[in-house]
Amino acid sequence: MSVERIEETVGAGDTGVVAEAEIATATAAAVTYYPVAPGVRLNVRSGPGTGYSIVRVLPEGSKVAIYCQTPGTNVSGPYGTSNIWDNIASGEFVSDAFVRTGSDGYVASRCAL
Repeated sequence: MSVERIEETVGAGDTGVVAEAEIATATAAAVTYYPVAPGVRLNVRSGPGTGYSIVRVLPEGSKVAIYCQTPGTNVSGPYGTSNIWDNIASGEFVSDAFVRTGSDGYVASRCAL
């Protein structure tokens, strides 16, 4: 995730420049973290499916931020069977069937792959 400098004109006497730290704080505050199923060490893959390589393994008790979601391989897990894959970092995906989002559907925008 990158932070960009944003400028806009608001009114006379106001520079309209928003500090980078303010943007980063606002962005961080908007991120929701979801718990991985209890007792699960979850494979993180390079793409939205079981055919993609494992890039790392999340330890038990992990929580993940979901930046976007995309359809992929169907996977059965503690939270049902789903073809939704959660993008948790650049080039890193986990099956939504192992993440407690409180929904059987999408909770984030679709990824632009």
